[in-house]
Order: sequence, then structure tokens, then C-alpha cells
Amino acid sequence: MKSGQKKMKSLDEHFFDKLADQQSPEYLWIGCSDSRVPANEIVGLLPGELFVHRNVANAVVHTDFNCLSVLQYAIEILKVKHVIVCGHYGCGGVKATMVTKPYGLIDNWLHAIKSIYKRNQHKLVGIMSERERVDKMCELNVIQQVHNVCYTSIVQGAWQRGQSLSIHGWIYDVKDGEL
Repeated sequence: MKSGQKKMKSLDEHFFDKLADQQSPEYLWIGCSDSRVPANEIVGLLPGELFVHRNVANAVVHTDFNCLSVLQYAIEILKVKHVIVCGHYGCGGVKATMVTKPYGLIDNWLHAIKSIYKRNQHKLVGIMSERERVDKMCELNVIQQVHNVCYTSIVQGAWQRGQSLSIHGWIYDVKDGEL
């Protein structure tokens, strides 16, 4: 196996020179930490073309200063034009919110997503397949996280300033690579 550096240099001898010169991505990716959901590979962009924030279940929580700092930096300093919130089917974090079993510290992180589940149980109860129920909940989670991004003071401020900024909600299917 080639190291990442050797691979990139074999594709483009000047890759790291160009990468070191500037960072000017048009996209911010807020996605799940799941190792099966590699942001750059999914969208086909090289390092430097996608600013990335990942956490369990692609949550955007208004008290998470890490996520909010990434969002602010991306929008106010890098001037990204698109924020993508990308969840994925079969997300273990989302699935954990749908059961009463305690998982420990992660339960604190997933609390807001558990609220999404409780608000939407009526939409999920008629879905017989557990996989399909989890997948529907993954979609509902992305929708809520997009709303959470839109209602941050960071995004609201950008829109008030007239900054060109679009927020997108995506779902990735680990089984076939479809977005």
C-alpha cells in the first residue's frame, strides 16, 4: 500500500505545493464520524476543496462550540458558498436514539436526536422493517440538522449581509454509494 503522500505525488507532482499555497473551499461538509462515510471521496473533491466537520450522527447542536466554530470559520473566513449536512443510512448514533438501552456518555450527545425521534414516532410506528425505520429516522435527523444550521446566528448573519450561502441536506447510502 502506498502512503497518501506517495499516491498524491504520483498523480500530481506539485499537489502539495499547490495545497500549501491556499485553502479556498466552496463547501463545508458536516457529516457523521462513521469511517464508512468519507467526505472527500463521496463528493469527489481533493483535499483543500472541502472543509470538513464530523461528529457522531452529524449533529448540529447550538451548544457545541466545536461545530459552531467550524461553521463560523467556514462562512466568515473561508466564505464557503455551500454547507452540506450529510447523514447516512444505518447510522449507529441515530439507531441508538431509537431504543431505551443506555450507552453511557454518548447518550448525552445524542439527547437532541432522541428528541427528534420522540417527536416523529407517529411517522415511524407504521414502518415494519427496523432497517427502514432507522433509515427514515436518519432522513428526519438530516432535516432537523439542516434547520439547526439555518437558525444559527452565523448563517442568519451571513444571509443578512447578503452573502451567497446555500444549505443542503444529503443522505448517503453505505450499501451502494448513492447520495
